[in-house]
Amino acid sequence: MRRTFNRLGTIEAGEERATLLAATYFFFALASYFILRAVRDAVGVAAGTDRLPWLFTGTLLTTLAMNPLYSSIVAKLPVRRFIPIVYRIFIGLLLTFAGVIKWGPHTWEPYLGPAFWILTSIYSLFIPSVFWGFMADTFRPEQSKRLFGFISVGGTLGALAGAFLTSRLAEVVGTPVLMVMSVLLLEAAVQSARRFPPSFRPDTRARDEAEQPVGGSAFAGITHVLASPYLLGICLYMLMFTIGSTVLYFQQAEIVGARYADRESRTAFLATIDTVVQSLTILAQLFVTGRVIKWFGVAVTLAIMPVLSLVGFAALGTWGTLAVFVVFQVLRRAGEYAFGRPAREVLYTVVPPEDKYKAKNFIDTFVYRSGDQIGAWSFAGLSAAGLAVSTISLAAAPMSAIWLAVAFWLGRQQLKKQAETT
Repeated sequence: MRRTFNRLGTIEAGEERATLLAATYFFFALASYFILRAVRDAVGVAAGTDRLPWLFTGTLLTTLAMNPLYSSIVAKLPVRRFIPIVYRIFIGLLLTFAGVIKWGPHTWEPYLGPAFWILTSIYSLFIPSVFWGFMADTFRPEQSKRLFGFISVGGTLGALAGAFLTSRLAEVVGTPVLMVMSVLLLEAAVQSARRFPPSFRPDTRARDEAEQPVGGSAFAGITHVLASPYLLGICLYMLMFTIGSTVLYFQQAEIVGARYADRESRTAFLATIDTVVQSLTILAQLFVTGRVIKWFGVAVTLAIMPVLSLVGFAALGTWGTLAVFVVFQVLRRAGEYAFGRPAREVLYTVVPPEDKYKAKNFIDTFVYRSGDQIGAWSFAGLSAAGLAVSTISLAAAPMSAIWLAVAFWLGRQQLKKQAETT
């Protein structure tokens, strides 16, 4: 194993156990979510693009309401105690939904679909946000640049496993059984978090040993973001990413909905796309991500997604076929998992502990969903004005130029802050 790590060129002596356990933790967390992802997307396709903006609005309002509650838990409980609590709240909600879908009256179906879509959309943000906040609080900035790509491999394998299981079982066992499988995997993530070794950061290790909470107020996540140009820059980067993702999601509803008629076939097709994405991502995360961040820096790594989006939206706007959509979707999502997400998480390693959990969670949930709102209602407005899907894609392309400038600015600021903390 030591020789394998040496070939990867990212893991040093003394980091093996923490890195492998982090990858295992992330494996279970993302396997749990990706079992639900294709089911959620199939519900979104069934809802149609006219109802999707309202689903995004419901998700945004729910995340805004949940953020102070989450921040109050962070303020009062030690990190290694509140992580299991947050995850098990989602476990309880998923089990409730599974029971209602299985045994509830059919008259509830029109309400269960949107409610499940909102729940899984929030789930997709809270679960990895808590994980990456924990990682930023565990590994030093220099370590994060080498290790976050490798740790992401665990999540990619989990996503691959979850997508594969869903594509094979969706039409056999049904949604309630898939949800129970997701719950079991999330509990395995909880057990991984409970067994995590001490932090590499002296201040974090001292806080954990004393079982001290992060502290602060329930609204610190919001106030700290508004007071920090650096955190606001991360917000803008996030908005640019999510607006583009939402436009692409609406195009998915249009293109896939026109090709596949029933929910099960859509679920299987979308799960197959997930499988291809994760297979491509794992190769990049194992052999490329750590080296790119280490050799070229955070700024260049952050810039990969804006450049890819500029080219992809231009191509989709020019041709607009299912094949072009699939290629763009696969490359964009693989690029996000392999480069965008690990580099973005490195940005949080140079902020105070309270911001790693509270400000980060506010950005990862409310700001993320705000980008969804902007993208959703912009798409709806442009569609109502008579613009075709291809024309909307061309309109989304120039936004990537702003995104690119923000990427380079954040990379420079991260280096400055890292120098100040060492």
